[in-house]
Amino acid sequence: MFRCHVCGKTESRQELVSEVFEIDGKPVRVEGIPATICVNCGEPVFNRETTERVRRLVHGEAKPMKSIQMDVFAY
Repeated sequence: MFRCHVCGKTESRQELVSEVFEIDGKPVRVEGIPATICVNCGEPVFNRETTERVRRLVHGEAKPMKSIQMDVFAY
């Protein structure tokens, strides 16, 4: 059963999301990641298999499908 680790609510939906990870100091965007999304706060949660697949992708098991320019802001 789903319980959000941020807000504690239990209602969720399945969705494909995009996330930016920092790998060796370089931002890497992964698109189309299956996630369970908390309906209350929007926090995405990834299952163990998905997390492992993303880890393998960004650490060299796959070639990027495209490269993009990214704006960076300092807070």
